[in-house]
Amino acid sequence: MAVTDEAIEKIKGMIVSGALRPGERLPKESELASELGLSRNSLREAVRALSLIRILDVRQGDGTYVTSLDPQLLLEALSFVVDFHRDDTVLEFLAVRRILEPAATAMAASRISEQQLDALGAQLDKLGANPSVEELVASDLDFHRGIVQSSGNSVLCSLLDGLSGPTTRARIWRGLTQEDAVSRTLHEHRAILAALRDRDGEAARSWATVHIASVEQWLRSTL
Repeated sequence: MAVTDEAIEKIKGMIVSGALRPGERLPKESELASELGLSRNSLREAVRALSLIRILDVRQGDGTYVTSLDPQLLLEALSFVVDFHRDDTVLEFLAVRRILEPAATAMAASRISEQQLDALGAQLDKLGANPSVEELVASDLDFHRGIVQSSGNSVLCSLLDGLSGPTTRARIWRGLTQEDAVSRTLHEHRAILAALRDRDGEAARSWATVHIASVEQWLRSTL
C-alpha cells in the first residue's frame, strides 16, 4: 500500500471508530503524524485527498475539520466523476436509474404530502400539452427530483440527483427524434402522479419503471 493510501486509511479509521467526529477539529499536524506513525508529508497528502472528496475541510488559519459527513455532501464527488462519462455508458446510467428510482417513487407514495402533490400537479399543468423538448426535459428533472426527495431517503436522493445528468442529453435527443416522445412522457408523468395521489406504492413503482425503461429501450434500439 502506498504511503499516502496508508495515511488515508488511518484517518478514515479514526473517523469510522468515532475518535474523530463530524465537525471536530483534527489535532495539530505534528501531533497527528506522530500519533499515526506517519511522516508529515504523507499526512499532508492524505488530508489534501480527503478534502477533495469532502471528508475533511481545510480552513486556512484555523485548522482542518471533519465535515458534517452528510450524504449529499459526500456524494458530490460522485457527481464530479459522473460528469466524465462517455456516451457509450449512458445505457448503464439509465439501467442504474431504472433500478433505484422506481423504489424511491414507491417509498414516496406513503410519505409525500398533499401540498407536494399539488405542486407537482401545478407543474404539469403549467407545462401544458405541447411543451418544447427543452421545457419538457427541464420539467422532467424537477418532477422526478421532487418525488425522490419525498421518499425521505437522502442517500437515494443524492445518488439519483448525480445520475440524472448523463441521461439529460439522451432524453432531449429522444424528444427531438421520436414522434410521440413528448406526449408519452406527459402521459407517464400524469400516471405516476395519479398513483402517488392514490397512495399506491406498487402502481407508482410500475409507472416509474415504465417511464425510465421507455427511454432506455429507445436508446438501445437507436444505438
